[in-house]
Amino acid sequence: MNAGVGETKKQKKGKGRQKASNRTRSIYSCVVCSSAHESSPSPDEVSIEEKVKRENEDMAGRYVFKMFCGERIIGLVTGYDKETSKFKIVYEDCNNDLIDKEILLRTLAPPTLVDWMFDSHRMPRLLCILQQKVLDDEEQEGRLGFVFIENDGVDEHMIWLIELKNLFSRHLPHVPKEYIVRRVLDLNHKSVMVIRRNQDVVGGITYRPFLSQGFVEIAFCAVMANELIKGCGTRLMNHLKQHARDMEGVTHLLTCADSNVVDYFLKQGFTKEITLEKDRWQGYIKVYDGGILMGCELHPKLPYSYTTTMTSHQRQEIIERIREASNSENVVYPGIDFQKGEAGIPSCPIKVEDIPGLKEAGWTPDQYGHSRFKTENDSADTASNQESITAFMHSLLKQIYDHPDAWPFKEPVDSDNAPGYYDVIKDPMDLKMVTTRVESEQYYITLEMFLADMKRMFANACTYNMHHTVYYKCANRLESFFSGIFQSGLQDNKFQQN
Repeated sequence: MNAGVGETKKQKKGKGRQKASNRTRSIYSCVVCSSAHESSPSPDEVSIEEKVKRENEDMAGRYVFKMFCGERIIGLVTGYDKETSKFKIVYEDCNNDLIDKEILLRTLAPPTLVDWMFDSHRMPRLLCILQQKVLDDEEQEGRLGFVFIENDGVDEHMIWLIELKNLFSRHLPHVPKEYIVRRVLDLNHKSVMVIRRNQDVVGGITYRPFLSQGFVEIAFCAVMANELIKGCGTRLMNHLKQHARDMEGVTHLLTCADSNVVDYFLKQGFTKEITLEKDRWQGYIKVYDGGILMGCELHPKLPYSYTTTMTSHQRQEIIERIREASNSENVVYPGIDFQKGEAGIPSCPIKVEDIPGLKEAGWTPDQYGHSRFKTENDSADTASNQESITAFMHSLLKQIYDHPDAWPFKEPVDSDNAPGYYDVIKDPMDLKMVTTRVESEQYYITLEMFLADMKRMFANACTYNMHHTVYYKCANRLESFFSGIFQSGLQDNKFQQN
């Protein structure tokens, strides 16, 4: 008769619960941090001057915006000028600017705007390339690092693993902290981290390589919001891809993604269609309720860590070859003597056909004043059409002036009452200037030009003023009123919109 240590029913029941709990917790969760308030604590010995310097340096790579002609122009912070104590900005229209910190904080692009521009493929390629160059410079200068570590007992590595565990715990509230600790410190798991100045963990991925099966399973992924918006999330994943392929020798990345981060993984090249043979991953990775299994097949030759640099060089090479193959000469025509008067109105009218090089480029007189708004009698002469447009604009302005919310816009903004207004608003507009341009009968040759100035006036007010102010509310109400009378006026004046 064999002797042994038995278990009571209560112990067995508790053990059963623990196994069930473990089965539940063996789910691998993935998340990308979206919190807007993140900052790693700095050591006590860091001086205030050093903290301010680091804050200014870390602004590089952030997106900003300005309003121009009623349109939002996106830009990128490329660095900090110590001599002028201002931040260097490059806008999508290739214009450079220097702004102080107060204006910078007022014009930082919100994450929702940045995400929308990327999702709709409207983020200018120039800014994407510049942002990657900022990250390249930070890596070369040692202000940003990507390190691969595991639980090897080294003190520095253990400190970073604990910081990474804390990062995951803050942004994975639905996952038990004990489970996160077990996975991060597990000897079978490894981690890649984003390190700021060789001391602060601002992001990371914990993963488990299944070398015999040829894939890596991502367990946790989190990046601080202020780093995520600068492109660190993409660079972090690219470093993992490069390392997993070259050092681990695997061909695929797999993860069970939460529904709120599916878009992030799609942007990183993951798909919901798993190309890895099912018998190689089934039984190794579990798919849980609410999770979506996603995979990424690693290209055998693609340099993931330098993808942006590679595509930039390829693009430049293509442009140079196109120039070599092109038979046309790059002809630069002389400019025209164009003088502006009050409200930007030309001092001396200039015929469009007299602009040097315009006819050579294929311009024809019927393209003058091209507009999607046409009068019902489109065959009328240009002068008659212009009279109809001017009369319509006059009627719109009269209704706007009589509106109770028009009072903030009747005169130019007084900088004494609005400090820093002209530092934030580079292209101001008001009803007085619009009226002057309409009465000149030379400036607005199309309704689009008039419409752009009116939209710019409303956009300027919403850009400078906070949403709870009376000026912001007046702008919204007056813009809604203007949109209504503009559309109804098109029908009353028999304008056709193409």
